[in-house]
Amino acid sequence: MPVILKIIGFLFAFLLLDPLLAGEDDESYQVAPGDVLTIRVFGEPDLSFNEIPINPNGILSFPLIGDVEVAGLSTKTIEKEIERRLADGYLKKPIVTVSIKRFRNIYIRGEVKRPGAYPYEKGLTVEKAISMAGGLTPRASKSAITLKREKGQKEIDADMQTPLRPGDIVTIGQSFF
Repeated sequence: MPVILKIIGFLFAFLLLDPLLAGEDDESYQVAPGDVLTIRVFGEPDLSFNEIPINPNGILSFPLIGDVEVAGLSTKTIEKEIERRLADGYLKKPIVTVSIKRFRNIYIRGEVKRPGAYPYEKGLTVEKAISMAGGLTPRASKSAITLKREKGQKEIDADMQTPLRPGDIVTIGQSFF
């Protein structure tokens, strides 16, 4: 019986420590300014942070190792970079976990009652974002919806069921009638 409890305990701890399995993060997601990370260095509470923001330049300031350029990197790549730098004269075999604490905002503008920035949540669609913004104005068009994903990319047509990603900008156009 005690062996089963140890196995269950190990699996539970593994799920809590692995953000991909816990559903908190996606290995293909690239962090960007505005994201907030959680960083844990095993056995080093002074080097572990519950909330550490990525600054507007895409840089993360970390004790002992200084600034780390993280914009465009996955959490796994960030883990390896911090481990590499900590192993270079500070710790023997650092074990680092990085997860997304809070994603950057999405933005909704145009014919909604409360345009502005809103926190991104997994599963967010254009329709849900409109609800967060108080709904459509009487002049809004349900078909004139555009979406801009990344800086420099063109706006694309969207509909109510279009899934959103962190940093997306949604524009609701006016109806002609």
